[in-house]
Amino acid sequence: MDKSLENWQERAVEAQKQNKQFLAKLQGRKGKGVEKHLPDLHEEAFSKIDCLECAGCCKSISPRFKKPDIKRISKYLGMKEGDFIDTYLRIDSDEDYVTKFSPCPFLEEDNKCRVYDVRPGDCENYPYTDSYDFVKRPNITAENSVICPAVFYVLDRLKKIVQ
Repeated sequence: MDKSLENWQERAVEAQKQNKQFLAKLQGRKGKGVEKHLPDLHEEAFSKIDCLECAGCCKSISPRFKKPDIKRISKYLGMKEGDFIDTYLRIDSDEDYVTKFSPCPFLEEDNKCRVYDVRPGDCENYPYTDSYDFVKRPNITAENSVICPAVFYVLDRLKKIVQ
């Protein structure tokens, strides 16, 4: 991992309050001009980070499984949709299907995903570092900064660019 990512998780925890304030400020400005930096920062972050070394997202949070995700993944696994839901999913407080437990039941020992080719849309889009969702959801982005080194990296770089 890149030197700028040393102790990233510790630094993210320490900066969480400041990061929330920074993101809230950006959101208040409707992210004016910020979104243009995100794709480049996303590419830069992932040129330095290998998700298979971390898998923090798969180890600690669950994506939402929407109906098309459930249909696609259950078919891929050769299961009936109802059996797939009963085996792997529960409904959370937002009325979304999420995994019953962490780490994700599809995470393998080598940090690869058993259903990667048909993974849920949330997994495909995570960590949202290349889209306006990064700014639009300040609390989630701040939380994700202690889960994902790419979120921490993009947030850290964005603060230097914008401030």
